[in-house]
Amino acid sequence: MAVQKGMSSKVTLYVTRHGKTMLNTIDRVQGWADSPLTEAGIVVAEQLGRGLAGTKFEAVYTSDRGRTIETADIVMRHAAFELPLNQLKGLREFGFGKFEGELNRVMWEKACEVHGFPTVEAFFEVHKHDAPRLMIDMVAEMDETGMAENWDIFTTRLLASLDLICSEVTDGNVLVICHGMVINILLSLLDPDSVAVPIENASVTKISFENGSYSVESANDMQYVARGVIKN
Repeated sequence: MAVQKGMSSKVTLYVTRHGKTMLNTIDRVQGWADSPLTEAGIVVAEQLGRGLAGTKFEAVYTSDRGRTIETADIVMRHAAFELPLNQLKGLREFGFGKFEGELNRVMWEKACEVHGFPTVEAFFEVHKHDAPRLMIDMVAEMDETGMAENWDIFTTRLLASLDLICSEVTDGNVLVICHGMVINILLSLLDPDSVAVPIENASVTKISFENGSYSVESANDMQYVARGVIKN
């Protein structure tokens, strides 16, 4: 990566998926399109906040989508800390172009049919680690409007966002609230064996930056949410 830091410094990114939204609930494609958190999404964000209480963060970053900003506000309130929100357009979810708002299964089934696979599962079985890249490029190819992103555009902005964060924070923990596909693609780039489908709402994936390189410490971890559950 492009960022260079002192040998003794370590940045730990707590990369978190936003709380569940209306479009998540009805299983529709949600990339650059946005929808508000549902009641369940608010509750899980509150639980995450309580579970993170006591963890010291140096900074908070979100994408510029409302669902990540809303989640960050809730998390900080329930973790009892307050920091400025740094919104990064580069942390947006993948841009699905004309498929925004479509049923997820319809989009992915169409993509698989174009490439001769009867099911999404069959596609992933054959392509394994290459599946994320191929799927993203298939969506871009199917979108004749040209609005959908391709793999190179998407991954370039994600990695640039990580580099920017790790150039602005000298050491310590950073809370990064973004999106499910963003997290999985980062995992596929940094540690393909750690890819987890699906990334749960309010889960934490820890990515560290030390001695000039990134590494994945944990993925799709719901322990912080579990800690924040109020027991009757």
